[in-house]
Formats: sequence, structure tokens, C-alpha cells
Amino acid sequence: MLVGYTVVSMEEQMYLIMGCTASGKSSLAGELAERLGGEIISIDSMKVYRRMDIGTAKPSLPKRQQYTYHMIDVVEPWDYFGMGLYMELVEPIIERLRQEGKPIIAAGGTAMYIRALMEGIFDGPPTNPELRQRLEEEIARDGSAALHQRLTEIDPAAAAKIHSNDKKRITRALEVFELTGKPISAFQEQFGSGKLKYPWQMYWVVREKESASRRINARVRKMVEEGLFDEVKALLADPRGLSKQAAQAVGYAEVIKHFNGIWTAEEAIERIKINSRQLAKHQRTWFRGFAGVNTLEVNDDDTAAGIAEKVLALAGKGK
Repeated sequence: MLVGYTVVSMEEQMYLIMGCTASGKSSLAGELAERLGGEIISIDSMKVYRRMDIGTAKPSLPKRQQYTYHMIDVVEPWDYFGMGLYMELVEPIIERLRQEGKPIIAAGGTAMYIRALMEGIFDGPPTNPELRQRLEEEIARDGSAALHQRLTEIDPAAAAKIHSNDKKRITRALEVFELTGKPISAFQEQFGSGKLKYPWQMYWVVREKESASRRINARVRKMVEEGLFDEVKALLADPRGLSKQAAQAVGYAEVIKHFNGIWTAEEAIERIKINSRQLAKHQRTWFRGFAGVNTLEVNDDDTAAGIAEKVLALAGKGK
């Protein structure tokens, strides 16, 4: 079922597929790449890390040999990676593919990266590790609500858009203000404007809550069967360690706590399921706020091939 869709010019074939964890967006991207002869760009903040394969649900090796993927396995697990670096790496890829006339299928669920691909990224200062650590320590000590109140006083426009429990965004907003003396909202005027950086056709794969939960639980079971615990053990055995971003990834953070003696294996598995559902809820909140997105409501009977046909029919590329 297609809800609230808009038809976009087909001068360029640029598809942006978003969806919550385990929604089937990656399978849809593969089907579109098959039909269009296009290349796939991952929009995922964790698939960028090498050796983090099972817990991030990367495409299988046969899939990666079948289609050309970008923005997968680009940094080491101990490296810092953020939205600014993502855009720095992905924009040349997009421009090259556009010049070559190649269809582009960008797919993922990292909301901030998706927004950056849609609207661009604000020209703010890079992260300052010392300042970031101090702000994070203040949040741990005083609570996120206290720092949200501080943000309200210096940047009410940004505070109105950031939940009082959203520690990451509160920290970043305060960091930008302390580094520049300007509120982060002054750098973000293009965000929410609806003006696209590229001529994307945008689609959101949506499943009913019960269906989504079943798929998440099945994915977690599959990850465990494929060796998630062994993968995490190997990462922890490397003396170079894991970056803060990598160690906080859902699926990895819980298993790390198991190896640290905090949870049993069974408890860690259940926490992965719970945290994955919470992540999906957070993603849905983000995606609802994106303008100009075609909503694809799918159910358990829909196949990736069938969903791809709906997308191509909407785009005017159907049979």
C-alpha cells in the first residue's frame, strides 16, 4: 500500500530507501539494484566498521559480489566515525555515479545520516574530544534534563526540537555553542526546509508493530546462531580496542556487558531484542518528520521483489 506519495522527476534515478531495523530495506535495495543496474550506498553508522559483520547485519559475501556496495567496511573498529566523515566520504561517490549516469540506491536506517543525504550537513565545527567528554560527564552527573534546560536558555529553537532525554543531540548542541558562540540552530537553517540536496525519490518501508517485533526477534536469533558472541570476543581480544561509537552499537554493547560479567548470555540476548525495538521506535519518530517521503506499508506476505515492483511503478519504471 502506498500512502501520501509524491512523484519526483525521473531525470536522474536516485532512490533513498529508509526503514527501521529488520524492516527489509536492504533486500528492497538489492532488488532495485538488480532491476536498474544500479549501485547501493549504505546509510548505516555501524556497517562502516570492518570486522563488525554479524551484529550489523551486513550483506552476505554473495550479495556483495552480486551488487556494488558503498560505505561498508570503510574504517577500523577502533576509529572514530561520525556524520561529518560519512558525508565527506559519500558525496564524491554520489557525484561520480551521477556523472556516470548510474542509478543510485541509498538504503539504511541511521536517521541523522539520512537527513544529511536529504538536506546536506550544516557547516559546524568538528567534535572537540575534551569538551565532549566534559559535557558527557556533566550529563552523567546532573542528568540530561539539567543540560537540556541550559540549552533552552542559550538556544530555545534547538531545545524545542530536541527531547530532554536525547543526550547525544543535547551534548552536540552545547558543544557547538561553546566552540563558536553561536547556537546550533543558526547552522541548521537548511534542516527541515524540505529542500533536497539531491533529486532523491524517497521511500519509507513500514511494517506493523507486531510484524516488526517478530522480524527483530528472528534477526537477533539468527545473529546469535551465526556467531555474534564469537565476533564480539574477537573484537575485544584486539589490543587496539573498540571506539566509543562501535562499542555502543546495539548487539555489541549487550554482549560486551555479558563478557564483563554483568549479564548472562540469555539476558544479553533479551536485551538486544529490547534495545532493537527501542531503536526501531526512535527511527519511526524520525522518519515521520521527514517531508516528501513515499510511505510503503508492507506486511509479512510481501516479498522484496513485490515491493520493488511497487517502487518502480510509482517511479514510472514499471512494466
